[in-house]
Amino acid sequence: MELKVFNSLTKTKQAVRPINNTVNFYFCGPTVYWFQHIGNMRAFFVMDSMRRAVKYLGYNINHVMNITDVGHMTSDEDSGEDKMEVASKREHKSPEEIAKFYWDLCHSDMKDLNIEDPEHICPATFVIKEIIDFVQKILDNGYGYITKNGVYFDTSKYPNYGKLGGMNQNEKRFGARIEVDEEKRNPADFVLWVIAKDNHIQKWDSPWGVGYPGWHIECSAIGNKFLGEHIDLHGGGVEHKTVHHENEIAQNYARCGHEVVDIWFHLEHLMFDGGKMSKSKGAIYTLSSLKERGYSPMDLRLFYLSAHYSKPQNFTFDALNSAKESYKNLSRLLLNHKNGTNHIEQSKIDELKQKFSEYVADDVNSPLALSVLWDALKNYPFSVDIYNLALDFDHFLGLRLAEIKPAKLDIPKEIIDLAEERKSARNNKDYATSDLLRDRISELGYIITDKPKNEYELSKK
Repeated sequence: MELKVFNSLTKTKQAVRPINNTVNFYFCGPTVYWFQHIGNMRAFFVMDSMRRAVKYLGYNINHVMNITDVGHMTSDEDSGEDKMEVASKREHKSPEEIAKFYWDLCHSDMKDLNIEDPEHICPATFVIKEIIDFVQKILDNGYGYITKNGVYFDTSKYPNYGKLGGMNQNEKRFGARIEVDEEKRNPADFVLWVIAKDNHIQKWDSPWGVGYPGWHIECSAIGNKFLGEHIDLHGGGVEHKTVHHENEIAQNYARCGHEVVDIWFHLEHLMFDGGKMSKSKGAIYTLSSLKERGYSPMDLRLFYLSAHYSKPQNFTFDALNSAKESYKNLSRLLLNHKNGTNHIEQSKIDELKQKFSEYVADDVNSPLALSVLWDALKNYPFSVDIYNLALDFDHFLGLRLAEIKPAKLDIPKEIIDLAEERKSARNNKDYATSDLLRDRISELGYIITDKPKNEYELSKK
């Protein structure tokens, strides 16, 4: 089945049509200078959902995510301080120590949320040579220029600059910041390589002087290194549309002479208390802080699944409590199906799977795909056929359904004694007594389920 994704550039749903059935997928990763809050984690969940959709629908995947460990200024438009430098001063550690510490925390949270690793995870500082080569190619092709402060991209040379973010050249120039370099030709021109000040910690030799890369160039260089000159899908937060991804498009064209990305997709923000969840505003919940409150990573993943990536999602503890209760109910129904004895016609199973696949293929519609799982669990007789179908669905949903086990019950001694007495009665083929004991156990609020070799399982009604 063909995957269709809403292309932010063309404003239409577009079919993903990879070469040789392998989807080249790039997603903008974390800047590792601070904790990643659950708004950031929603982005990586969306990345994972897109990845899982690609695989569920039968494509192969070559997936790349960068780690920004240099060059991301406190303003996305190349002004302010480097975030890694700020963190280094704050914590009195080297940028390398900062990057490792916060990436390890981020990666641990991603693992907890069952987010699959991309095929390639690449820090910007690992590809300085490739970045320098990329910048040189842009200069050679006439799209850049050098000032005393660094190398800039000349936005006037790329006529489509501003198309992704919905701004024309004049609007973009008017809105851009002009505060760093008086030699900039156009206010919208952005930095490719920064000549470092003497006290700057992270810096490398280059043909233009000792310095460090701008933020935007890393994604283009990393994408080119691992995916070449054709990328089927490129995603990131909606905040990247007007600056970061706009600049990537221009850089890629200047380097390659053609458009590189087929489909750009963008996720909306996780909202909290009427606004975007933001580190700068102090409105932060991390996965660790939610775990301390008694929520599991799968509670949060189920919450994320309930909203389409293209819509803002409002975080409240009421909503998270609802997701927690839903995961409990889902687990109970799933185990009932696992132990069910009914048989579901294959045509019904195929019909459910077809509907599920159609929702996945339609711009990764996780809420509607999830509704098919609930339909199967709630409205069909308990059957291992439905259980196995749910495990198939979970290749996309990522809810770790195969790991769900019956909760350990603190069974009262009275119930255990009755169950053992019943077991003895069954061994002696005294089925009348066995039935009476089963009924007594039921009256006391428990269910006894017979297993092979005269074993049994007790569960709460």
